[in-house]
Amino acid sequence: MRLLIAQMKHETNTFSPVPTPLARFAHGRPRPLEGEEVREAFKGTGTAIGAFLDLAERARAEVVLPVAGNAPPSGPVERAAYEYMAGRIVAAAARGCDAILLDLHGAMVPEGYDDGEGELLRRIREVAPKLPVGVALDMHTNLFPAMAEHATVLAGYQTYPHVDMYETGLRAGRPVLAMLSGKGRPTMAIGHRPMLPHVMRQASLDSPNREIQERARCMENDGTLAATFFVGFPHADIPYAGASAVVVTDGDAARARRECNELLDMAWQERRKFVYALEPLGVSLRRAAEIAARPVVLLDHYDNCASGGTMDTMTVLGAMLDAGLEDAAAFAIFDPQAVQQMQAAGAGANVTLSLGGRLAMPALGLKAVPRTVSGKVKRLVDGRYRNEGPMAKGEPGDMGASAVLDTGKVEIAVISRHVEPYDMGCFRALGLEPERKRYLMLKSRVHWRAGLGLLAQAVVECAGTGVCTSDYSQLNFSRVRRPVFPLDPDASVAPRSSS
Repeated sequence: MRLLIAQMKHETNTFSPVPTPLARFAHGRPRPLEGEEVREAFKGTGTAIGAFLDLAERARAEVVLPVAGNAPPSGPVERAAYEYMAGRIVAAAARGCDAILLDLHGAMVPEGYDDGEGELLRRIREVAPKLPVGVALDMHTNLFPAMAEHATVLAGYQTYPHVDMYETGLRAGRPVLAMLSGKGRPTMAIGHRPMLPHVMRQASLDSPNREIQERARCMENDGTLAATFFVGFPHADIPYAGASAVVVTDGDAARARRECNELLDMAWQERRKFVYALEPLGVSLRRAAEIAARPVVLLDHYDNCASGGTMDTMTVLGAMLDAGLEDAAAFAIFDPQAVQQMQAAGAGANVTLSLGGRLAMPALGLKAVPRTVSGKVKRLVDGRYRNEGPMAKGEPGDMGASAVLDTGKVEIAVISRHVEPYDMGCFRALGLEPERKRYLMLKSRVHWRAGLGLLAQAVVECAGTGVCTSDYSQLNFSRVRRPVFPLDPDASVAPRSSS
C-alpha cells in the first residue's frame, strides 16, 4: 500500500494586510518541509499529519511526503506559494499511490481563487479520478461544495481551542483505509446555514457550540464515521464564509443527510448566542483594575495573529501603560525592527523604541500607529520552542529573534514571527512566568485557553484595534452570500434545507 500524505494549511483573512509568501509556510527555512523532513518534524506530534503517519505505520504502508506547509493566518496566499505546494501534491498524486491523506485548513484563499482547498482537490481529481482522498480540516473551514465533490472523507476539529487535531486525523484517515481494505463505503452529506458566528462566541467550551459538538461526538459513538459542524471563519469576504456541516456514514446516505441537517438546525436555532456583545475598552480596563485575583487575563482579541491580525497594534497595551497597570506581562508585539534595535543595544541596556504600528490596515481605513516606549532589554532569545500541549503537542514553534522589554511595570514580549500565545512553551522560551503576574495581556481570542486557561483567575476581553475586530460594521463585506445573520438580522432559512 502506498499513501500520499501532505499538509497545506492557511486560514486567510481577506481584510488582513499581512502578506503570505511561500516563506511564511517555511518558518525561517528557504522552503516548506518535504520528504523525510516531514516525518522528522511531525512523527509523534498531536497533529493531524502526525495521526496520518501513525495510521500509515500501523498499515505498514509506503509513505510519500511531497510537502508540509503551515502558515500563520494572514492575507490572501500569494499565487506562487500556492502553486509551489499544490503543484508538488498533484505531481506526487500523478505518479501513483493508493490513497491520499491531506492535512488542510479549509479557509485558504489564494490569489485568484476563493477556495484553495477545493481547487487543490479538483486538480488531484484531474490526475487521479478514482483515488480515495481523506481530508482533515479546521473547525473554521468555510466549506465550498467543491471540497465535498472531490474528497472521499472530510472531518473537522470538534474542539476550539483545537486540542483534537490528532483525533481528527484519525477520523479522516480511518474510513479511507477501511475503504482500501474493502470494509467501508464512505458516504457524505454537506450543508450550510446563512450565519457568520462571531469568533469570540465559537469556543467549544461554551454554549451553544459545546452542545453542538457534543451531539456530533454522540453521532460518531453511534456508528457515524465522522460528524463535523464548522463554525466557519467570518473574516473572509468570500461566498461560502460561515457555518456549515459535513457528516460521513458507511454507505447510509439518508442517515448522513439527516444528521447533517440536525447539526445545522441546532446551530441555526441558537444563532443569536453566536453574536458577541462589545464593551468599550475604557470600561474593560476599569473593571480589570478592580479585580483582586491574579493573574487577570486582558484579551486583546481584535489583533490576534491566529486570525490574520498584524499583532502590532498598540491600542490595548497603550491603554494599560496609560492606566498605570503594573506587575504585568504582554504577549506579544510583532516588531522585527524593534527586536533588531534591542539586539544592537544588548541585554541589560536601557532603550527608547518606536514600538508596533508597522502595518496600516487599509481594509478598515486605519493607519499604522506606533508608540514610543522606554525600558530595559531584559532578555534576548532565538525564539524557538516546542509546544507542551494539549494543542499541537510536540509541534515545533518559532517566534524568530525575540526580546523582552521591561518598562518597570510591564514586561513586553517583542517577536519577529507571528505566534499566538496558546502554549506555555513560548513563554518559557522568553523566560516569562505568566502565572506570577497580576495582569497578562494576550493577543488571542480563544486558543489561549488551551495552554493558559487554567491559570487565569479572571478574564477581561478588551476591544482594541485590528482586522480581527468583532465589530462587523468595521468590515466591508461585499462578496459573502446574502442575506446572512447577523449582518442581516432577518435572514431566514427553509426548514431542513441542505444549502
